[in-house]
Formats: sequence, structure tokens, C-alpha cells
Amino acid sequence: MSVFRIDELAHAAGSTVRNIRAYQDRGLLPPPRLQGRVGLYDESHLARLRLIGQLLGRGYTLATIAELISAWERGRNLSDLLGLEKVLTDPWSDEIPGHLDAAELVKLFAVDPESEDAPALLRLAEEHGFLEAEGDDRYKVPSPRLLHVGTELVAAGIPLPAVFEIAGRIREDCAVIARRFVDLARVHGDLSAERLVSGEQIAEAATFVQRLRPLAQLAVEGLLARCMEAEVRAALGDELAAAVARDTRRTPEAAEGDEG
Repeated sequence: MSVFRIDELAHAAGSTVRNIRAYQDRGLLPPPRLQGRVGLYDESHLARLRLIGQLLGRGYTLATIAELISAWERGRNLSDLLGLEKVLTDPWSDEIPGHLDAAELVKLFAVDPESEDAPALLRLAEEHGFLEAEGDDRYKVPSPRLLHVGTELVAAGIPLPAVFEIAGRIREDCAVIARRFVDLARVHGDLSAERLVSGEQIAEAATFVQRLRPLAQLAVEGLLARCMEAEVRAALGDELAAAVARDTRRTPEAAEGDEG
């Protein structure tokens, strides 16, 4: 299990040292293990911080979050709760977010920085998940892979607005796929509040989600590969057939004119 000092924990959770200390004061975060005068945190603290961040993002106040966590802990073993928190809040990707400024981004996307469209295009990049504004013309890149795909498509000659549009559509499709897997887990994994009572049941739920994680990704990769293969063959097959048909309709006189 990873061990963090408070500044390392803040960086890993995308939080601040000040917030961590405030959460500890409110009882939202368990105290660290002391080694001499140094407080050491582990992955359970990181999971709790991510959970707090998600709840704050949904509009919950710190007071409400404290009540929810307190109520859960009174009825369940804390170690079981933290284990489930970790499974639910761990990232589903090993990507490390990047950071860029506006000048670097307009260069990557081959956008004229003096153009009136540049600010609008940056906003579109935010809307479609390529960027998250951090202020002072700095941006967080949640998925460097997604940004790389976008810049490669632009380099291949696809207009940037079209890249953003297809990214939005693909994200909607992925949301539907993710919802199907979550529904599968709810129905067949018994992930309901009524069932998550004992430590054993919570541990079973955590194991089920961990097992589901790679399976969902493998299923999507496998099916996407097959679908891409079929679509490319069909599309290029139609184009080749049309080209052959045009060639066979050409008259001998036209062919001789081309040779001349």
C-alpha cells in the first residue's frame, strides 16, 4: 500500500494541504499514522479524499458529507467502508493528467491565436472533455490520450470543430455503454443499499466491481475492433466498387484519349 506525506497526498488527490487539514478537523478524514513527528497517509485516505471531492462536485456541503460518512460508519466497519470507497473512487485509467497553457494548445490544434474563433474553440475543447480550465490561461488535460487523438485527427486534415463534434458523440455512446455495465452490476451484483449491510457483503461488492473493471474495458475494445473492421471494409468496398463501375463505363475512345 502506498504511503504519502500530506503534500504528496494533496497532489495525488488533486486537493490542497489546507483542505486535508480542514477535512481532518471536521472528522471527514481519519488521522494519519504518526512516524515520529511526521504524519503518514495511505491509499484509504486517498480514497476518502476522492469520495469527498466527488460529493462536493455533486453539490453536497461539507456538513452533509460529514453526516453521510458518520451514518455509514456507525452501521458498518470503517475498514470495509474504506475498501469499498477505494474501489468506487479509484480511476479507471492509468493516465496521468497533463497541463498546458493557451499558447501551447492553439499550437497543438493549429489554431491562429489572433483568430476570433480561438476562444470559442478552447471553450468547445472544455465542453467535450479535452481540457479543464485552471485560470490564468492554464488548462488541465484529463486525458492526454484523448488530446493526442484530437491533434492527430487535425493533423490528418479533419477540421477541429468536426473533431470536437465526433468526440461529443463518442462520449455519449460511451456513457450508454457504461450505464449498461452499471445496470448489470446493480441487477446481478446486488449492489443495493439494503444489501450492503455486513462487512462480508461490502467486501463482496468491492470484489465484484474490481472484477467488472477490466471486463468492461476488454469487451468494448474487442467489440469496437470488430465493428471498425466491418465498417471500414463496407465503406471502402462501396468506394472501390463505385470506382470500378466508373472505369468499366468508360468508352474505348475516352480510354484512347487518355493514353494520348
